[in-house]
Amino acid sequence: MISREQIEFYFEHGYLLVEDVLSAEQLRKMQEITYDFIDRSRHVSESNDVYDLDGGHSRETPKLTRIKLPHKQHPFFWDVLKASRITEVLRQLVGPNAVLQTSKLNAKAPGGGAAVEWHQDWAFYPHTNDDMLAFGVMLEDVTPENGPLQVIPGSHKGPILSHNSRDGIFCGAVDPDDPAFQRDKAVSITGRAGSMSVHHARTLHGSAPNVSDKARLMLFYECCAADAWPLMGGSAYLQRLPQREQWEDLLDRVIIGEPVLEPRMTQVPVRLPLPPAEDVSSIFQLQKSGGARSAF
Repeated sequence: MISREQIEFYFEHGYLLVEDVLSAEQLRKMQEITYDFIDRSRHVSESNDVYDLDGGHSRETPKLTRIKLPHKQHPFFWDVLKASRITEVLRQLVGPNAVLQTSKLNAKAPGGGAAVEWHQDWAFYPHTNDDMLAFGVMLEDVTPENGPLQVIPGSHKGPILSHNSRDGIFCGAVDPDDPAFQRDKAVSITGRAGSMSVHHARTLHGSAPNVSDKARLMLFYECCAADAWPLMGGSAYLQRLPQREQWEDLLDRVIIGEPVLEPRMTQVPVRLPLPPAEDVSSIFQLQKSGGARSAF
């Protein structure tokens, strides 16, 4: 459980660090599963439905940007989200009914693991309300050297910045020269393995390359209140499913409580992520193919 002061800090600043959300045994098992996936990537030469490969990946030196949808790759990642201290933090910040938007395990390899350019998650998938957040569970210690998550405090209360390139394509990143991008206010979120960052879906955030000799492994769960429904034009795969499959998919993503069939509409700023870039298979490919300008 988190304190009233922590809850107030999150809603005021748009981010939070919560220490020790995993037990020693949960952390050990997550690390074991993750390193097993990384080891198996030695036999993969192209990105696929499980792995996003980083530059320089090889059998001898596996380098990943991401393990996709880890909660579907191994049931333990889903079990921990459903029944752990993480679950209780979600209940306190979002409410009694919440669903999983998506998950990813960002695996920044030592010696230059890829940066994630500055962006707001909300720009990718606007919903009927913005009770949405992302948990970043630290599977190894996160330090200033290995590419920690950086956030702009209070940016969740501001506008949705343009995430389109200078050619007009949605590139999933803000322009470093945008006057509304106040990078001088950035805060890095570091912590021990087993801790967790939290950031609001509208909070500006990014992360630099990993220049250390240690991996930065962070498991991200993006979650929302069950009464937040995606808007047309967003990137939610749910919109491409037939009605029956939409319902079954929704049931599979309920973390706490139950589905809510009356969307809650609030007055929130919205930009649709259009027109799409050539490659939208991951944020790394989107930012690259969309022509994002680097702030790192």
